[in-house]
Amino acid sequence: MTTIRGLGDGGMLRPLLLALVAIGAAGLEVELLLLEHFESVLQWTPLVLLGGVLVAAALVWRRPSSSTVRFFQAVMLLCVAAGVVGVFLYYRGNVEFELERESSLRGAKLFWESIRGATPALAPGAMAQLGLLGLVYSYRHPALRRDSPVQSPGITIDSSERP
Repeated sequence: MTTIRGLGDGGMLRPLLLALVAIGAAGLEVELLLLEHFESVLQWTPLVLLGGVLVAAALVWRRPSSSTVRFFQAVMLLCVAAGVVGVFLYYRGNVEFELERESSLRGAKLFWESIRGATPALAPGAMAQLGLLGLVYSYRHPALRRDSPVQSPGITIDSSERP
């Protein structure tokens, strides 16, 4: 069976995934700033979260430990949640807008008009996609392996003493 180098041991794939997460977060951050996506508290959420993604990516790149990887995973889960909530909020806003324009809309026609509405309803899905990419990066990360013994500061464990 052929294996792809980098999936199990980190190889070249893991750093590339982390770079994609960082580049994607920076790009989304710039786009939201250019769109002036800061009119309300809800609109600040992705801006702050994307800043957190950049911090978490820098931490895990600089010092990949179990705590930084867990922090990174938590931020990625927040991105997935924010993306799902964002799609719902954008879609709901579009439904309200479409019903104001034409109150007789129902069913599939209302859905179709709302999903293609004034606000790009699927755009927040990019946050979810970014979060999923980050979770792929951290899947079976070497820093999370439990095979290394817990060691107190100042105590050296000889390899012959390992269980």
